Amino acid sequence: MEAILFYILAAIIIIFAIASVTSRKILRAVVYLLFVLIGISGLYFLINYNLLAAIQLTVYGGGVIVLFIFAVLLVHHVELKLEKTSVKKKIIAGLLSLTGLAITLWAIFTFHFKTANNYKSIEVADIGRKLLSYEDGGYILPFEVISVLLVAVMIGAIIVAKGNKLKE
Repeated sequence: MEAILFYILAAIIIIFAIASVTSRKILRAVVYLLFVLIGISGLYFLINYNLLAAIQLTVYGGGVIVLFIFAVLLVHHVELKLEKTSVKKKIIAGLLSLTGLAITLWAIFTFHFKTANNYKSIEVADIGRKLLSYEDGGYILPFEVISVLLVAVMIGAIIVAKGNKLKE
């Protein structure tokens, strides 16, 4: 059953990734990317990485896609079609993609993976304590700095969205 689910999710990811790259309408490309990210989170759920799957859904599937849609709606028209790519650029992109795939497969097949016999399970509560710790190795300061940065970005987005309305 797990193998069938894996192949279904892999097919969804591949189909929507190709659709995202080849779509000429920018808003559709973003929606196709959303389906790719949801499929990836499905793979994480399948291998029992529930925290990573939830982060994938909320941060990427939710936040980043919403940000992309806002950017598309603010900068471009929704029905804007992207320009056609020349055959030369398509061939170069294809060759670069195949080269990247070959290097990745070579690295995977030549690396000697060691099996871990001393596996220790980490609970979500431990990750949360470490993220919000102010002691050595804690991440509360970067967490707070990023939250201030996100507030500044939201204020900037509101100002850009308002545009000339603020001058009136």
